[in-house]
Amino acid sequence: MATTKLLDATHNLTEVDHPPAPSLHLPADVLEAGLEDVRQSPTDGGVLELIVARPAVDRREVLDAGELDLAVGLVGDNWRNRGSGATPDGGADPDAQLTIMNYRCAALVAGHSDRVPLAGDQLYVDLDLSAAKLPAGTRLAIGEAVIEITAKPHRGCDKFAARFGVAALRFVNIGVGRDLNLRGCNACVVVGGRIERGDRVLRINPNGLWDAEEGRSNESRSTAGHSPRSALS
Repeated sequence: MATTKLLDATHNLTEVDHPPAPSLHLPADVLEAGLEDVRQSPTDGGVLELIVARPAVDRREVLDAGELDLAVGLVGDNWRNRGSGATPDGGADPDAQLTIMNYRCAALVAGHSDRVPLAGDQLYVDLDLSAAKLPAGTRLAIGEAVIEITAKPHRGCDKFAARFGVAALRFVNIGVGRDLNLRGCNACVVVGGRIERGDRVLRINPNGLWDAEEGRSNESRSTAGHSPRSALS
């Protein structure tokens, strides 16, 4: 598992210098001006832009490749160990095993690509994550793995506001931002496997087949040895 850098929630990188930025919190008008680009995200045939594990609270490990596992989610992430206040026993919430965020939106609110992992999600994709395009139950093929969008909403919190500003919190949580799921989606792993930055992100249609953006038809994901990565190479 290749590590490129580590971050903490105070915006410091432990292996590379963080580039200077005139402001860490962008105003609402700047965020609104960037909305049209976010809207241009593909509705299918997207790309996995970033993989981030959270080995401990407020720590980030940016990966070139990772392993999705049915029991632990992203291997190396602390989802299982950190638990959840949303479950009766305080255990990990199976409906929030993974969180996915639109990379264009994450880069916009972060102000710089190096600050994107501070959002706290594991997968950042160039893909339209709106509920209209990806309702609960939608399955996505990424590399060798398949994940499923869950019904649990994913909303910005106080930590998100502290890192990116109150305007950014409102931008992703209210109105159009809420409709487009700009804060992202919760998901779970349904087929484990290796994922890599640059992998295609493809919706799986109800009969178990998945199609590339250019309309190529492929065999069922249950057939060994077939994945978006191999079929599109």
